[in-house]
Amino acid sequence: MKIAIVGYKKQDKFAQGVTNDEDADLLNFLTDKGLNVVPAIWNDDHIDWNSFNVAIIKSPWDYHNHLPEFLNWLNKLEKLNIKVLNPVEIIQWNSNKKYLKDIAQNGLPVIASEYLDKGSAFDDRFFDLFGTDQLVVKPCVSAGAQNTLTLNKNNLKERTEEIGELLKAEDYIVQPFVEEIKNGEWSFLFFNGQYSHCSLKTPKKDDFRVQHYHGGTISYPTPNPLHIEQAGQYLKSLPQSTLYARVDGVLINNSFELMELELIEPYLFLNNDKNLLENYYQALMVLIS
Repeated sequence: MKIAIVGYKKQDKFAQGVTNDEDADLLNFLTDKGLNVVPAIWNDDHIDWNSFNVAIIKSPWDYHNHLPEFLNWLNKLEKLNIKVLNPVEIIQWNSNKKYLKDIAQNGLPVIASEYLDKGSAFDDRFFDLFGTDQLVVKPCVSAGAQNTLTLNKNNLKERTEEIGELLKAEDYIVQPFVEEIKNGEWSFLFFNGQYSHCSLKTPKKDDFRVQHYHGGTISYPTPNPLHIEQAGQYLKSLPQSTLYARVDGVLINNSFELMELELIEPYLFLNNDKNLLENYYQALMVLIS
C-alpha cells in the first residue's frame, strides 16, 4: 500500500512561528512503522496519483486560494479509487464556512453567523441583529485570517466601502466579535473520533488573530473533561468517520462554543510527541485496514 501525505508548495507566511516540521515528523514516524509513505504536493502536475492507494490530505494550506482546482483534484482521486482522508464529501462540505449553518441547525452551540452573497451590500443592521458593538467579517472560503476585518460604528463608513469591494469577488460571513477570544481559542484534536490532545492559542496584545504567523502564542493546558466532551459532540453528526478533526472554539460562561470545525488542513500540534503520533497512527490503521 502506497500512501501520499499531501501538502502544498511552501510559502514562508504559513510557516512563520512554527518551530518544527510536523509533516516531516509524521512522515518519519509512519515510515518507521513500516508504511510506504510519500510526501506529495496536491497541484504538482508531475505526480502520478494513480500510483497511490491512499491520499492523506495533511497540509494543502493554499487550497482556499485555488478552491475549484482543489475540489476538481479531489474528485479525480475518487475516480481513481484512491481512499482519501479526510473523505472528499467531508472536505467539500467543510471548504465553505456556510457549513456552520448546518451545525447550528443540529442544535449545537456555534458563534452566531449571517452570510453575505457575492455582489450583495453590507450595512449596519448586523450590530442590532447580534446585539454587539463590534463585528468580524471574513470570506466564506478562507484560512489563516485572510481578508478578515473587524469593524465598529466608528470605522463603519471606511469598512463598509472596503467590504463592498471584497464582496465583488466572493461570499462573506458576518459574526459578532467574541470578547472571549482574548482569553484564547481552544483547539481539541480528535483522530477517528477519539480525543487525543488540545492546545490554547492566544492572540498578541490588541489583536484578535490567534494564528502563530500573526503573533499568537500557543500553550498546552490541561482541559476540563466537560469541554472535551462538548467538543466531541460536533463530530457525531458527520456522515463519515474522519482521520483527523480539530474543533476550534472559545469558552463562554464555562461552556465550549464552536468557531471553526477544521477538517481539511489543520495544524495538529503533534510537536513530534510519540504518544500523539501513535494516536494518529492507530486511527489511520483502522481507516485503511
